[in-house]
Amino acid sequence: MQYLTKMGTVILVASLVIWALGYFPREVNYSKDYAQEMALVAQDSVLTDETKAQQIEALEISQAAEKMEGSYIGRVGHFIAPVIAPLGYDWKIGVSIITGLAAKEIVISSMGVLYQSDLEADESSANLKEKLQEQTFTSGDRAGQKVFTPLVAYSFMLFILIYFPCVAVLAAIRREAGLKWAVFAALYTTGCAWLVAFCIYQIGQVL
Repeated sequence: MQYLTKMGTVILVASLVIWALGYFPREVNYSKDYAQEMALVAQDSVLTDETKAQQIEALEISQAAEKMEGSYIGRVGHFIAPVIAPLGYDWKIGVSIITGLAAKEIVISSMGVLYQSDLEADESSANLKEKLQEQTFTSGDRAGQKVFTPLVAYSFMLFILIYFPCVAVLAAIRREAGLKWAVFAALYTTGCAWLVAFCIYQIGQVL
């Protein structure tokens, strides 16, 4: 009952905040007219229905990725990029980390959209695995280099494992031990996660 009345409310509010940050602003300057391109694909008599569906899905995923980049949460991801750059991460990983504040399982689905793999990706998505392996940096000193090297993959998994517990856990800590301990838990775990990921990545680079 306590979980449903207290933690459930906290999770709902946090999920709504994350959703709002990813949904607004409504107007985004897309690189192309996706609606027109999807209409052209649908009207193409040369393509088979299966090919049309695949191409339209690819356009929808690309549009969703651009929408997320232009949203408030995408802007936050670009803002924190310098902080996570020493870990070998790009801004898209930063956005995935932020969405995981509500619940860590959201990280995978966020990556599915950002890396243009699937709108509802999960850990078993073969397409997401391929997209992650193909992803390269588009700007900065590492432009053209692969984002997900084995070092980055290991450090990222450890970061997600250690960092900020979900909001339900923090709500429980606040209820049982007070606000100060809840804030301490959030900062301490995230700091430890950053330090572990930093050591894994930087020492691994040297070796």
